[in-house]
Amino acid sequence: MTINTKTLSKGQIAYEQERARKAGKSLDEWLKQKARSEAEAAKQAASKPTKKPGLISRLLDKAHKPI
Repeated sequence: MTINTKTLSKGQIAYEQERARKAGKSLDEWLKQKARSEAEAAKQAASKPTKKPGLISRLLDKAHKPI
């Protein structure tokens, strides 16, 4: 078993083993794939540019600033 399984409880390991069995993979392969997909999702979420505030938000922010 990999390092990931040391942080999982017995119930979590059993759950992941069942998911791996349904996917036709070993537990190690399943956990590696899961970690890889989570890393890709985090990378995509971090790379999204921030959206410029809308007109109403900008006007409200300007209205709340002191004179």
